Amino acid sequence: MSGERQEHILEIEGLRVAVKQGRRLSPVVDGVDLRVERGEVLGLVGESGCGKTMTALSILRLVPDPPVRITAGSVMFGGRDLLTLSSNQMRKVRGREISMIFQEPMTALNPVHTVGSQVMEVFEVHRGHTRRQARMRTVELFEMVGIPAAASRVDAYPHELSGGMRQRVMVAMAIVCRPPLIIADEPTTALDVTIQAQVLDLLQKLRADFGTSLLFITHDLGIVAQLASRICVMYAGQIVEEGPVKEIFSTPVHPYTLGLLDSVPRLDEIAEGQRRLRAIAGVAPEPGSFPHGCRFQDRCEFVFDRCRREIPGLVGYGEGRRTRCFLVEEGGAPRQSLGGRA
Repeated sequence: MSGERQEHILEIEGLRVAVKQGRRLSPVVDGVDLRVERGEVLGLVGESGCGKTMTALSILRLVPDPPVRITAGSVMFGGRDLLTLSSNQMRKVRGREISMIFQEPMTALNPVHTVGSQVMEVFEVHRGHTRRQARMRTVELFEMVGIPAAASRVDAYPHELSGGMRQRVMVAMAIVCRPPLIIADEPTTALDVTIQAQVLDLLQKLRADFGTSLLFITHDLGIVAQLASRICVMYAGQIVEEGPVKEIFSTPVHPYTLGLLDSVPRLDEIAEGQRRLRAIAGVAPEPGSFPHGCRFQDRCEFVFDRCRREIPGLVGYGEGRRTRCFLVEEGGAPRQSLGGRA
């Protein structure tokens, strides 16, 4: 492994995940390549159903098999391909080396056990603490993540806590072992904006204090702009654009990225009546119905014949940037044509 590769805490190559539909397997994640550098926050963005969550679940081998199956690729972490580990080996990785914060805590937390007991169990299993030690550390952890009256909250059941409190419990559980990588799957979607900001600040603080790398999955570009340093844009099971957040936001290359950014409201322009919100025409194709060629072709106003004949690959575009678009290979870019972002 080269020196450059050693800087990657996580490196995914050629990941393919398919769902069984009748007698055939239809791809939901199709040849995904991405890497997370040590200490960075990588944003993975895209519409619902594009394969973001399935990518995250594949990293931890949590895809519901059947009907979903990982069919190809590698997930390198700590010098090991996680896809080749035994079930027992993967159990040791989950929580201790890679933790995941789920979108909806009520589906991740056991409703018949107190939130404290569920965090204490992680201390006992992965850290070898006694029950008494685990309770003390859980109270400390609840205080660290901003849960008020932590000593009594450990005895609360999930339904007795607000959505923001439950999400803080999930964050606490994720950092018990101070894992080098945390995967956060839409962790603020169900929260109001005030609580959302508090959770994001908490994740930033944890990254700064512990040097934790974060793979942050969301459809919210505003959150990505606030939290991430690099971004991967996903569409119909593929990465279509990748690069530093500031560059992607200022000069998007792929028409889908451009459409996403152009659909974000800008209060100054709306207040002055300068523009109306744009929407990307059409809907994303379903797994099993992906068109031949570029998967964005039916929604793209820049489509030309080559887009329907050939399948585009990820090509380099500037320093640290890649895109899956023939416009780049043809020497053009759509950013001059929409929204005046150039």
